[in-house]
Amino acid sequence: MYVCICKAVTDKQIKQAVADGANSLRAVRQQTGAMSQCGKCACLAKQVLDESLEEQHPINSGLFFAATC
Repeated sequence: MYVCICKAVTDKQIKQAVADGANSLRAVRQQTGAMSQCGKCACLAKQVLDESLEEQHPINSGLFFAATC
């Protein structure tokens, strides 16, 4: 499905960007061009990004480590 109509970016392209290392909206924007024109797709792009990251690194996988700052 199209996520960004302005730049014709699909959810598959965002998922591929995540597979290629994108882990933030900024990285997705740099790799795909999504969210770089009107910005109305940002919420859906974030949802696809978050789902893709979750698929790559499931929280309930037993490999959960607390982040330290």
